[in-house]
Amino acid sequence: MPLNRRELIAASAATLLAASATSASAEEAVQTAQSPTWKRRQPIAVSTYSFWRFKDDCKLPIERCITEAAEMGFDAVEILQMQMESEEPAYLQRLKQCALLNGVALCGLSTHQGFVSPDAEVRQKNIDITKRSIELAYALGIPTMRVNTGRWGTSKEFDELMANRGVEPRLEGYTDDDGFKWVIDSFEQCLPTAEKCGVTLGLENHWGLGLTPQGVLRIVDAIKSPWFRCTLDTGNFLEDPYDRLALMAPHTVFVQAKTYYGGGVWYSLDLDYARIAKLLADHNYHGYVSLEFEGNEAWETAIPKSLAMLREAFG
Repeated sequence: MPLNRRELIAASAATLLAASATSASAEEAVQTAQSPTWKRRQPIAVSTYSFWRFKDDCKLPIERCITEAAEMGFDAVEILQMQMESEEPAYLQRLKQCALLNGVALCGLSTHQGFVSPDAEVRQKNIDITKRSIELAYALGIPTMRVNTGRWGTSKEFDELMANRGVEPRLEGYTDDDGFKWVIDSFEQCLPTAEKCGVTLGLENHWGLGLTPQGVLRIVDAIKSPWFRCTLDTGNFLEDPYDRLALMAPHTVFVQAKTYYGGGVWYSLDLDYARIAKLLADHNYHGYVSLEFEGNEAWETAIPKSLAMLREAFG
C-alpha cells in the first residue's frame, strides 16, 4: 500500500533519527578511543622457559606450555628455542595450530648465539645458526626474536659467571673494541634474512658485551636498522636497574619480565613493576611483556601469581 503524505513524513523522520543516532554512537566510540584517558590493555605473555628454568623435572613440551598459558589467562607465548623438540615443518605447524586453538599468539622466539670470538669460523657458524632461527620464527609466524652478543667464555661454568655478577675477564690479547666489531659485523650479516622474513631482532641486555645498556646501545646505534632493536630484560641489571632500563626503553621492541617466587634460581631482585610500567609508558612502549619466572616455587602457583602482579602493574 502506498504511504500517504503524513506517513511518509513520519517514516522519513524516523530514518533520519536512526541515522543520526548511529552517527553519534560511532563518533562517540572514536572519541573514546582517542581520549587521553582511554588505555589499551598491555598484552602479557609467558615464556616457555618459565615452566622449565633448566630444572631436570620441569621441561614441559611446548604444546603443554601453550595450553597452560591459555588456561591461566595469558595473551601470548614466547618460545625458548632450545626447548623445542624439533625444527621439522610438521612440528612447527602443530605449534601454530595449538596456539590458534587456544586463542593465544606466538609473540617471540628466544634464541642463543655468540659472536665474541676471534675465530672467524666460530662467528660464521653462529651467523648461520641465527639466520636459521630467523627462518624458524618466520615459519611460526613470530614477529620478534631475542638475540645475544655472546660472551668471552673465560667463565667456564654459568654458575661461576653468576657468582661474579655477570662479569668475566676478556680473552688475553683482545679488547672490548675487538669484541664489539665482531658482534656488529656478525649481526649485520643476519639483517637481510631478518628483513626478508619480517622478524625484528631484539638484542637483550644479557651477559657478555650486552651486560650494560651502554654496551647494548653501542651495537644498536652502530647497526642503525629498524630490524635491529632491543629486548629489555627487567632482571639482568643486578644493581640500580631503573635508570639503566630507561636508557634502553626508547629502543625496545620486546620486554621480558622476571619474577622470583620461592627465591631465585641464581639470584633474586626486588623489582618495582609499577615503576617499570610507568617507565615504559613514558617511552610509548605498547608491546608484549613476557613473563620469565625464575624462582624455585612450583610453576603451577608462581606463574599465576606473576600474571596477576603484572596485570595489576601494567593495567
